[in-house]
Amino acid sequence: MVNSSLLPEWYSLRHSEFAGLNMRRREFLGVLGSAAAWPVAARAQQGAMPVVGFLGIQSADQIEDQLRAFRQGLSEIGYIEGRTLAIEYQSADGQNDRYPTMAANFVRRQVSAIVPWGLPATLAAKAATTTIPIVFLGGFDPVAVGVVASLNRPGGNVTGVTELGIELGRKRLELLHELVPAVTTVALLVNPTNPIAEITTTTIQAAARTLGLQLHVLHASVERDFEPAFATLVNLGAGGLVIGGDVLFVSGSEQIAKLAIRHTVPVISQFRSFAAVGGLLSYGGDVIDQFRQVGMYTGRILKGEKPAELRYSSPRRSSCSSISRPPRRSASTCRPPSSSAPTR
Repeated sequence: MVNSSLLPEWYSLRHSEFAGLNMRRREFLGVLGSAAAWPVAARAQQGAMPVVGFLGIQSADQIEDQLRAFRQGLSEIGYIEGRTLAIEYQSADGQNDRYPTMAANFVRRQVSAIVPWGLPATLAAKAATTTIPIVFLGGFDPVAVGVVASLNRPGGNVTGVTELGIELGRKRLELLHELVPAVTTVALLVNPTNPIAEITTTTIQAAARTLGLQLHVLHASVERDFEPAFATLVNLGAGGLVIGGDVLFVSGSEQIAKLAIRHTVPVISQFRSFAAVGGLLSYGGDVIDQFRQVGMYTGRILKGEKPAELRYSSPRRSSCSSISRPPRRSASTCRPPSSSAPTR
């Protein structure tokens, strides 16, 4: 090592200046590096908008009005699709057995929330994750089918909006009976792949016995089953048809209405869309309002609220809709029967 005392004075001064310059250079480069990295981090943070995965049974363009209401609900909480939120829609194309794969795909991609429509989609989402929030909508009792622990405090990662569709199914049969009181044989159309098909059938059968009606149960798990079901209905001599609660029957509303008109059979459905496309009568919760409520719940969860603490919500009202020129008696019949106030 060189003895610093032997070095000229000017060298020591120059060396200290260089040392300070090197220190300032390193500080400058550090600041410059941080400044260069900041926009990248900021862009990454800004670009990480939440993604909501939607599980539907039909294509998005077939439920355009419902999805518009869903977006409206989100916007009321401050989320705008394409600006502060992304929505990815997947359709099962009428096949309930596709839901597990679709739900697993959303979980694998770690979406921010999953919105399943209908019980089969909800059960698939619940089986796929215990951490990603799930906000369901449909026409089933979520406690009875094991989706949530209780109505007031759902628990876990699941909450949602649903009407007690099975209870309203009994009311629909009563309305049909008021519409065509001379008919003694009627039919019920259910989707056998829906887990609530059995309890729906049992409930409607009990109601039919109370009313003195003979009830035949028809099955349709895809839209191509509708026509054979109506052919069977005619062969059985059924004078009326109650449509069970299933998302499949929303997408098939127009086809069911045309078949009802062709075979001159009075039909009542849960969904207002059925009456809107020419069906005779509908009685059930406001599906559009359900979608808006689900959008609001989803937005609240994205803001930080926990699904376990968001109590289950039900439609604010049930509505009865009929075609513009109903058969005789139906104008006075399009109202809830005297015993039909929905039980919550």
